[in-house]
Amino acid sequence: MEPGETDSEAVVRELQEETGLDVRPGELIGSVRRPAPSGVFEIFDYACVVVGGSLRAGDDAADADWVNLTDFDTMERHGELVDELATTLREWRAVPRH
Repeated sequence: MEPGETDSEAVVRELQEETGLDVRPGELIGSVRRPAPSGVFEIFDYACVVVGGSLRAGDDAADADWVNLTDFDTMERHGELVDELATTLREWRAVPRH
């Protein structure tokens, strides 16, 4: 987050910068704390509705794509997801539905 930014403003800005998508933030679906080189990252994840833009990978990703449940499960089995992502999304009931 930038100084003075609300969560909603940060979500809109970050998703536009990192994915090319324009979104309307919804409810908070969960939060986690992860170790970082200079302390701890506090991550707040919101449900969002895409209202525009085109999906693309930002400068910190090799690729971006929409995945269905089968693809998600395959990525998990092959170790292609960030540590604890699948478990966390399942706890939040936020995995792909189909």
